[in-house]
Amino acid sequence: MSALICGSFAFDTIMVFHDRFKNHILPEQVHILNVAFLVPELRREYGGCAGNIAYNLKLLGGEGKPMGTVGRDFGPYAEWMDRWEIDRSYLRVIDEEYTAQAYITTDQDDNQITAFHPGAMNHSHVQQVSAAGRECSLGLVSPDGRQGMIDHAAQFSELEIPFIFDPGQGMPMFNGEELLGFAEQATWLAFNDYEAKLMEERTGKSPRMLTELVDGVIVTRGAKGSSIYTRNKLFEIPAAPAVRLVDPTGCGDAYRAGLLYGLMNGMDWDVTGRIAALMGAIKIAHAGTQNHCFTPGEFAAQFKDIFGFSFT
Repeated sequence: MSALICGSFAFDTIMVFHDRFKNHILPEQVHILNVAFLVPELRREYGGCAGNIAYNLKLLGGEGKPMGTVGRDFGPYAEWMDRWEIDRSYLRVIDEEYTAQAYITTDQDDNQITAFHPGAMNHSHVQQVSAAGRECSLGLVSPDGRQGMIDHAAQFSELEIPFIFDPGQGMPMFNGEELLGFAEQATWLAFNDYEAKLMEERTGKSPRMLTELVDGVIVTRGAKGSSIYTRNKLFEIPAAPAVRLVDPTGCGDAYRAGLLYGLMNGMDWDVTGRIAALMGAIKIAHAGTQNHCFTPGEFAAQFKDIFGFSFT
């Protein structure tokens, strides 16, 4: 079984400011803000939700085919994907655009100032789910261009391909009626705790109420674990212990790769949720979103050590 993963690709440029923003930004002068920060640390990472999820699914031994739009500067990222043998069949280069770019400056209090350029991501709607035909029997719609998310959800539904709707940071682009429309098309919904509350505020439906529309609603709660709601049962999934806490960026994408892996292999929610939880714990111990690495065998052994049983 293969999964079609619709979503963004991006370059993340991360800079570390060795001080605190509050020492340099005067609240009473914010209307004429003009500041510069010396950032001795800088790294450029491969990111974007579709890229991150596909990478994590590959580590698990699952087959994911990411679909997205990228820019004329995508060459180094393409080489990285080829190194990991991640399928690029459903990526389209938009020659007049750059790949989406996030410029993130972090201070010593872990506050962040981010500038985001969507670039080629705004053209995501030119890609059609039907291009994958029946090659993929499972799908995921993750944050991307607004029209792309709308079109891809509708296309999965029309083709009767079960899919996860994962709005993530794209949720503010949609009103309550639109979000309910996604829920009516999707098979499963995935949120973090904040997004689940925003979903309830905009639609009037709690995670449990949303199970009237979908087969499952997954809500991640960071160190508190995650909850998976179905029509008849609530599965409380414990967080997996992390070796160290380094960088939470991309943990949600790693978790979602675990969800896809469990669904692709017909596992129950108790097991699927724990696979997803361990993926997030492994990711948080590494800086960047695609710098952790393991074999499927190493993952299975770690899973058994932590949870006391084997999923293989």
